[in-house]
Amino acid sequence: MDNIPIKEFLILSKDLPVIDVRTPAEFSDGHISSAINIPIFSNEERAIVGTKYKQESKDTAIAQALEYISEKTDHYLNQLEELSHSQEICIYCWRGGFRSEGMGHLFQTVGKTVNRLEGGYKAYRNFVLDSFKTKFKLIVIGGMTGSGKTEILEEIGKTSEQMLDLEGLANHKGSAFGALGQDDQPTTQQFENDLAAQLNEFDPEKNIWLEDESRMIGRVKIPDNLFTQIRSSSVIKIEVSKDNRINRLIKDYAKFNKPDLINSINNISRRLGGLNSKLAIELIEKEDYHKATDIILDYYDKAYTYGLSKREGQTIISIKLKEDDPQKTARKLIGLIE
Repeated sequence: MDNIPIKEFLILSKDLPVIDVRTPAEFSDGHISSAINIPIFSNEERAIVGTKYKQESKDTAIAQALEYISEKTDHYLNQLEELSHSQEICIYCWRGGFRSEGMGHLFQTVGKTVNRLEGGYKAYRNFVLDSFKTKFKLIVIGGMTGSGKTEILEEIGKTSEQMLDLEGLANHKGSAFGALGQDDQPTTQQFENDLAAQLNEFDPEKNIWLEDESRMIGRVKIPDNLFTQIRSSSVIKIEVSKDNRINRLIKDYAKFNKPDLINSINNISRRLGGLNSKLAIELIEKEDYHKATDIILDYYDKAYTYGLSKREGQTIISIKLKEDDPQKTARKLIGLIE
């Protein structure tokens, strides 16, 4: 069995199945983005083995582990056959120890060529966190809520330019309403893994376009090293009329049910103010989305303007748009940078 260092392992993983043999709980917390989970132990089994190791001895822990493995050998092989027909696979556990070694040898008995990650998932996590220290050429698209930044960014992504969709990776649109219509958010650890996987596909010598974000996108956190770079990069601030922004937000959010919209307002009621929150909720109930959005935008506009004013040394380039045409705007911004 070959023990493969992390950089070589990730190159191999682009073309080969990656098997994570850690527990379902460990896998849920974070895993290599392309990995599939064939756990050698269940969550409960691993806890029992760990307890025996601490309270009894290493030998009794190993004996218990081998008992679990012997009972499920056919299950592991059936899972492998079901999930992957490749004759060559990549495999990892937490530290590149007992679990990946044991499963690797088992998979070899049915003719698989096994590439085992040296240092395991821990080595991968170190690689992920180090990747955010790379100096990237970031171009940040900013603007008040409803300016159409996401749509402009999507159009840029359709060109030959490099585009990083932080909100897409986070399954959240950034505001108090950002979870509406989205899948469950990943853990921060998995967000970092997916983010690093995307960044490592890019050429760091070329521009990377992304949207201006707060440090937190919903419940996940942008890594400190990357966030520092975002806040020190030039911002192209998109400026459109408030009416255009209101109309865009109505199109995006009025389709959701009223209880969810009202719950989102309640989540920012302390910052929005009791009177404004009450009025906005009443307007939502009456389906007067224009006035409700107008009230809510006053809060977001003040917050964005204040935050922008605190960015010392950051270049802000304002672009005023008279029409709502994301494709045309994307071409304009690319031309501006060129």
